[in-house]
Amino acid sequence: MAAIRPADQPARARAGSRRRAAPAEAARSGPPAAGAAASGAAAPASQTGAAASQTGAAASGTGAAALETGAAASETGETASGIGAAASGTGAAASESGETASGTGAAGKRGRAKARMLRLFGPAFVAAVAYVDPGNVAANLTAGARYGYLLVWVLVLANAMAVLVQYLSAKLGIATGRSLPQMLAERLNPWARLFYFGQAEVIALATDLAEVVGGALALHLLFGLPLLAGGLITGVVSLAVLAIQTRHGQRSFELTITAMLVIITVGFVSGLVISPVGAGDLLAGLAPRFQGVDSVLLAASMLGATVMPHAVYLHSSLTRDRHGQVADPAKRRHLIRVTRWDVVCALIVAGSVNIAMLVLAAANLRGVAGTDSIEGAHAAIVEYLGPTVGVVFAVGLLFSGLASTSVGSYAGAEIMTGFLRIRMPVLAVRAITLIPALIVLALAASPSWALVISQVILSFGIPFAVIPLVWLTGRRAVMGDAVNAPATQFAAWAATALIVALNLALIYLTLRP
Repeated sequence: MAAIRPADQPARARAGSRRRAAPAEAARSGPPAAGAAASGAAAPASQTGAAASQTGAAASGTGAAALETGAAASETGETASGIGAAASGTGAAASESGETASGTGAAGKRGRAKARMLRLFGPAFVAAVAYVDPGNVAANLTAGARYGYLLVWVLVLANAMAVLVQYLSAKLGIATGRSLPQMLAERLNPWARLFYFGQAEVIALATDLAEVVGGALALHLLFGLPLLAGGLITGVVSLAVLAIQTRHGQRSFELTITAMLVIITVGFVSGLVISPVGAGDLLAGLAPRFQGVDSVLLAASMLGATVMPHAVYLHSSLTRDRHGQVADPAKRRHLIRVTRWDVVCALIVAGSVNIAMLVLAAANLRGVAGTDSIEGAHAAIVEYLGPTVGVVFAVGLLFSGLASTSVGSYAGAEIMTGFLRIRMPVLAVRAITLIPALIVLALAASPSWALVISQVILSFGIPFAVIPLVWLTGRRAVMGDAVNAPATQFAAWAATALIVALNLALIYLTLRP
């Protein structure tokens, strides 16, 4: 192949250009058949365009429908929004209801907590019966009739000391799981333990003497029964009360004694409804003072009748038997707090009854002859306040004797068990301790004399119960975390010193020539 010269290239390019243009021109000026074919091809294209136009219209309709659907969706959204707002309102209402329910639930929880606390009450109300026995009745009526409101402060002070002493006894039983007699028996040699048992049982017998005599007096005032027959009936009924404890347990016994305490309270306080007391006179009686040696003697007698040694021994047994030995420190602290309220409430009731008796006598029996005895005081009440008040008073005295003699027998059984480690049935103890009281009544001894003698004997026994109690509850080795706080220990020793001093004064003034 000859090489291509540069001069030949433009000619060849022009020839190629002419050859490419010829077919194109032939195509433009092609035969009529080819044009018809092209026209036929254009018709389907036109139909396709129309279809496309219809499809666009349909698409446009679909778009409109979509817009309507969107509008509907918008309305639905607004409706949903409204429903949501309503739901939000309902939620807010539910929240408020929830808060109300929460408040109601909290109140219900507090109510249940109080109910649980009240179910733990009871031991102190049994011990409190000892503070409204017939010996207290005689001392308080005599004080009011002889000195008016002068010695109200003695009862307030004595009741405050009784609250402290009984609280310590109850706390000892919870913290150690043992009674005061048991704690002393563990620390005494055999002879000392025998001595302690002897003096404690004499105290229990002296207490029972006053209580049986009081019950006999009440039956005599109500029905005219002889004192010996009244003493027998009092003993039999107290056996029935103690049988409740033996057969149905301590809780039933506590409820029975508490019901009797309510009757005692109504019996001794009802007279104040008939003859109200002036507040000024009552407040004046709160100022500590005496009026001669006889008022000191009577004040010491009132104190001896208020702080009861057998109740001090008994209370630790009651809490021990009710709660057992509590190992959990938190539960033990809770029980001690509840016990504190139990003691305070019970002795407020007992103290109020004692003060009511004194102010009743001060307001209505001041200077009336014969009111230094229960029989004389009852006769004066009937004369000045009416027979109805006299009957109610005698009923209160009867239940005072029945309840307190039952509690005294219970204490005697616990004293024997603690010191001698001999468990004698409480009904047998009741039968034994009834004998001295029946002998006194059979000898036709003066009931008032028997009551005075019983109070003197109680005064001998108070230091033997209170001093060891304060010492034991102040020792951490004994009480653990329930040991007395320094302020409590100081108050306890101060109260003990005052109690011992007043009771020594009572013994001296009673037995002096």
